[in-house]
Amino acid sequence: MLDALQTILAFVVTLGILVAVHEFGHFWVARRCGVKVLRFSIGFGKPLLTWRDRHNTEFSLAGIPLGGYVKMLDEREGEVAPEEVHLAFNRQSPAKRIAIAAAGPVANLVLAVLVYWLVFMGGTRGVAPIVGEVEQGSLAQQAGLAAGQEIVAVDGKETPTWEQLNIRLLERVGETGELSIAAKYPESDLIYESTIVLDGWLKGVAEPNPVAGLGIELYRPKVEPVIQEVVADSAAERAGMQAGDRLVAADGQPIEDWMAWVDYVKSRPGKAIELGYEREGNRQNTTITPAGREQKGELIGFVGMAVVPPPPIPDSWFREYHYGPVEAFIAASHKTVHMSVFTVESIYKMITGLLSPKNLSGPITIAKVAGASAEYGLSAWLNLLALLSISLAILNLLPVPVLDGGHIVYGLVELVSGRPVTEKVQMVANQVGIVLVVCLMVFALYNDVLRL
Repeated sequence: MLDALQTILAFVVTLGILVAVHEFGHFWVARRCGVKVLRFSIGFGKPLLTWRDRHNTEFSLAGIPLGGYVKMLDEREGEVAPEEVHLAFNRQSPAKRIAIAAAGPVANLVLAVLVYWLVFMGGTRGVAPIVGEVEQGSLAQQAGLAAGQEIVAVDGKETPTWEQLNIRLLERVGETGELSIAAKYPESDLIYESTIVLDGWLKGVAEPNPVAGLGIELYRPKVEPVIQEVVADSAAERAGMQAGDRLVAADGQPIEDWMAWVDYVKSRPGKAIELGYEREGNRQNTTITPAGREQKGELIGFVGMAVVPPPPIPDSWFREYHYGPVEAFIAASHKTVHMSVFTVESIYKMITGLLSPKNLSGPITIAKVAGASAEYGLSAWLNLLALLSISLAILNLLPVPVLDGGHIVYGLVELVSGRPVTEKVQMVANQVGIVLVVCLMVFALYNDVLRL
């Protein structure tokens, strides 16, 4: 129950900030361009709270937190008093209309820079991408990568942490060509350069894992499968398990470390497992049936065992960076530009079939990710907020009627041709745009449901 409430709260706060900033961009520039703003609404549906400012603009907070809008005076949407015609949106110059339409996405990009600036000011820390295992016959093995090496760059771009490695590899999903990787051993300065030949790499794969796609398992401290504690009245206690038992095999498959056992149990709620273990040097067997419990909307197996704490990751494997205000702003700007380009490339790959459209997410997935990021702490949530803000900006800049990008296109056409797009053409285009947007939303929601 508490997990669900946290997820909902994180979703509402996250989406509320993104929408408020986006709509404020439209509102602020519209005011500066001399357009009368009738209503500024966050959310849809029945207003929960309303008030007016000295310009008689109505501010509204509605109950459905899935968007918002800024309603401006416009002769196409109703009668306008003669003395206010000059304040109507449709009477403004093409340049002003373009500025107003672009202001929302620009505000989201500015928000991303500010959020990343806060993250960099607080310092960033991550684990270096050390290769744990290399799969036989994989692309990584063909390139000569070996366990114990640290991947320091992909295509000439540095990869100091797991996160950066994933981002660099995601940029190449669906592509054909050469992928260059630079690696070294942690205690050496000698760099090993290797090249991997890609051929439609992970093309069309839903939720691709680029690191695993190369045949690499990143290093994580090995957790010995030795029980430290057995939870009272649990499946483990009923199966006769005791502290100090070493797990050996599950359904005949060797248990290499504790995390392998956890993954196996999670995938088998309510299914009996033949478990082999050692107690005081003697091999024994038992049958254990994991109970099922819900975790973030998913039913997982649970047996009620605690493990001896794993050895800590060596300090030398962490990469930590601290920035001053100016350096943090430069880094934040670079990251915003990089993630914006990455988002555009991802959309292009979806359209051309290089990236599976199943990666498209809707409000349910956003809510789950927002809730999970809130659990990991402020830095994780801020990174998610910045990424979603960039995504919202780029999606709204798409040249689709009814989106900001569509209004920008109308303005550009008028600037070039010297005459506005006819209302009839706009009406038809807007209807097509509405259909496209609705279809996109339904498909994203469908993907969300499949992930439940």
